[in-house]
Amino acid sequence: MKTLQQLIDSKKHKEVISIAPNRPVFDALVILAEYKIGALAVMEDGKLVGIFSERDYAREVVLQGRSSKTTQISEVMTHKVLSGKPDDTVDYAMSLMSENRIRHFPVVDEEKVVGMLSIGDLVMETMAYQKDLIRQLESYIKS
Repeated sequence: MKTLQQLIDSKKHKEVISIAPNRPVFDALVILAEYKIGALAVMEDGKLVGIFSERDYAREVVLQGRSSKTTQISEVMTHKVLSGKPDDTVDYAMSLMSENRIRHFPVVDEEKVVGMLSIGDLVMETMAYQKDLIRQLESYIKS
């Protein structure tokens, strides 16, 4: 099974898309739409301080009747962020994400965010790993 760093290295878009906590939610929505992603790392002075996702927008802005142009990211972001290390396995990250019902997972190396993975990234990698394993077992059985 691959490590999180290997998975990040194989991604088409490796850059971490982020936003500052003092920016309006509207700015985050524009970035999410532009990159066609579901979450942003919230960074302050180069450090991860939270995560802002479509879920945060739906639950903390829309359902609370707030304005996306006047509400700051810091008011509605998820403050307690679970993250992984580059040498963690895909399997470990998938377990952690499933147990905690999260969809986006920052990968942090010595306080630096080196990548952001989605549950979709992990599911696709797991499926590829299982297909390869099945192919190997079939080959072993035939020989």
